[in-house]
Amino acid sequence: MAESKNDVIRCESVYKIFGENAKKVLQNNNGKINQKEFEDKGCFIGVNNASFSVKKGEMLVIMGLSGSGKSTLLRCISRLTDTTAGNIFIDNEDLLAMNDKELIELRRNKMGMVFQSFALLPHKTVLENIAFPLQIKGTSTKDSIDRAMSMVELVSLQGRENSFPRQLSGGQQQRVGIARSLAVEPDIWFLDEPFSALDPLIRKEMQDEFLRLQGVLNKTILFVTHDFDEALRLADRIAIMKDGIIEQIDTPSNIVLNPATEYVSKFTSEVPRERVLKVEAIMDEYDSSKENVLSDLKVSKDAIVETVVEKVFSQDHPVPVIDNNNNIVGVLNCDNVITMLFGEKTKN
Repeated sequence: MAESKNDVIRCESVYKIFGENAKKVLQNNNGKINQKEFEDKGCFIGVNNASFSVKKGEMLVIMGLSGSGKSTLLRCISRLTDTTAGNIFIDNEDLLAMNDKELIELRRNKMGMVFQSFALLPHKTVLENIAFPLQIKGTSTKDSIDRAMSMVELVSLQGRENSFPRQLSGGQQQRVGIARSLAVEPDIWFLDEPFSALDPLIRKEMQDEFLRLQGVLNKTILFVTHDFDEALRLADRIAIMKDGIIEQIDTPSNIVLNPATEYVSKFTSEVPRERVLKVEAIMDEYDSSKENVLSDLKVSKDAIVETVVEKVFSQDHPVPVIDNNNNIVGVLNCDNVITMLFGEKTKN
């Protein structure tokens, strides 16, 4: 994989095989894995030859069914789990070559982590829980409390800063976990199914809050989930895993519209196209030399079709599609939307 100065995370042929003889078995097979053969030798495949990079400010959502390897991959990149083979670079520094002291410094200063279990300290208040990692770093009590208070405001928990975890709802506890991980101002944010324990309404609220925070903070994020709806809402790119293998890594729209494997096709088969397709993909060419009767409504070329379809159907004329500079770059006809939603029109 070619190195890029914009890569915050880079993985090269990363393997994680569980079992006493994992490294030897992998070497003897020259990196080629036969799952049954490995299982017969007492080895379990967690991650199989993962290679990809994540750029600054990008949110990569890693997803798959239970046992697919998504959480194992995240733990390898944060080095909570040691890899069996491969290379991992953080800001072009060799993660696997770091000693314990260097690794501790990296985690303290560059990494934030949020997991499904909130792991709040029950005897500490909201403010004290958030300030705790700062105090571990040696930040003064005053500065750590001031920083924690700003995080309380960021995640909209004003008025609950002196509450204990037992006095908070699940969604509020998760906000504390997010605030605590952000208190150290990490460049990289690891989130492992952080909302899966929440009920649907709170989960939606937390996703909204998460998107708001990312809009403000622009972190580099690896987010693990098994929920495809969640991935579609959050991701810049999605990596779909099966049996430790990354089957496809791509934008949400390309994952749905151009599945690379049969597994990805089945995985995404129920996703409505209008939820991932951008207007740009279905617009007609705009010819300024011809007289065009266009609607007064304008839609962005980057808008998701689902968000504009109702307005488009209410228009009597084609709708102009504009770019970021408000220039018309295409037109959207109702027929295009109907074809996208329901397939080709039946010919008489």
